[in-house]
Amino acid sequence: MNEMNRRKFLATAATSAALLPNALAAAPKFPKGKAEHCIFIWLGGGACHVDTWDPKRKGDPKLKKAGSYYDAIDTSVPGVQVCEHLKHCAGLMEHFSLLRTVNHNVIDEHAAATNRMHTGRPTSGTIVYPSIGSVVAHERGKAADGAPAYVVMGYPNLTRGPGFLGAKHGYVYLTDTESGPAGLTRPKEISSARQSNRDRLLNKLRGDYLKRNANDTTIAGYNAAITEAQSLAGGEFMGAFDLKSEPAKLRNAYGGEFGQRCLLARRLIQRGARFLEVSFNLNFINGTGWDTHNDGQLKQHILIQQLDQALATLIKDLKTTKLLDKTLIVVSSEFGRPPEFDAGGGRGHYSKAFTVALAGGGLRNGRAVGVTDELGKVILEKPVSVSDLFATIHCALGINPHKNLYAGERPVPITDHGQPVRELFE
Repeated sequence: MNEMNRRKFLATAATSAALLPNALAAAPKFPKGKAEHCIFIWLGGGACHVDTWDPKRKGDPKLKKAGSYYDAIDTSVPGVQVCEHLKHCAGLMEHFSLLRTVNHNVIDEHAAATNRMHTGRPTSGTIVYPSIGSVVAHERGKAADGAPAYVVMGYPNLTRGPGFLGAKHGYVYLTDTESGPAGLTRPKEISSARQSNRDRLLNKLRGDYLKRNANDTTIAGYNAAITEAQSLAGGEFMGAFDLKSEPAKLRNAYGGEFGQRCLLARRLIQRGARFLEVSFNLNFINGTGWDTHNDGQLKQHILIQQLDQALATLIKDLKTTKLLDKTLIVVSSEFGRPPEFDAGGGRGHYSKAFTVALAGGGLRNGRAVGVTDELGKVILEKPVSVSDLFATIHCALGINPHKNLYAGERPVPITDHGQPVRELFE
């Protein structure tokens, strides 16, 4: 290094050192919540916010009068109303925070909107982003041995996956609460001895392949996932699916299949699961699930009532087991629905303002955040972006929302620069 370059280097280094304290001081601080677990309840199809958590003036599909389909009722929190079919949750509203101004720009495509509400980002052709469940699994891991960090109760797809984080931070999934995860259940015709022989052969093949590909991180991730699956298949984890060990009164209080999934979520939390997605889009109940175009609107109350029963029971159950403050409940959908009715008396899609309900998690609950207009279409106060929502969830779980993850050598902010809803922590 010549004298001129040396002087330039030293001057630059000195300037950088002088600026460092200011840079550190300017780094955003984030509130650290106390939650240890998250139950992410997914209302796939697009649950209508003005018919659930953000009721407005009464509408009439026959007269083409825009508005809510159901009456509003008061809750345990003065000034906060919800739909009449959420009567059980209404009595527990002190445990809720209703984010009424969540919004994004994906309207007419369920898959893209679902991706947005799971990854916090638009679909990209250059990078596969991880879901929020995989990010939490990556950052916090399992809460205890004997359970996976991330469980999906619903059908698997890429949107819920680990993306660039790799298979190690993927999920275990199941589609019903009777048998547990199919891939972890040994067929009855396979004896223990036969299964042991299979495991030994598999482990030898794995070991040989790993030696030949020692520097391949993707293969290492899949290998870690296989090891995890093997440990879960023979362990205490599978006992979590014996819901009959719970009192019949409690099982009945939770209600049908969706309610049993919520009960199972509590049992898995007790065994050390960190993040659980519980899907409630059972189309057979009203013919359309939450995607209430046309005639689906007529039976939407059946879905709302089942959500109300299961969610209220889950909150009371978590409170009884002293897990409510440690468990953040998130009730989300890919978008809301407009106050106007379509030609068949149902509703279309609407992403410019909708509600995500939070409960428990040690937050300062008992409030509605954000205000929409008289029809629930226009945000009047405090918009909450999807990135802000994700930052709030991460902060509740003690995760820095401003941290960078890495897709190879490319830094990727966890929440795409989201800001937590600070009044829930202060």
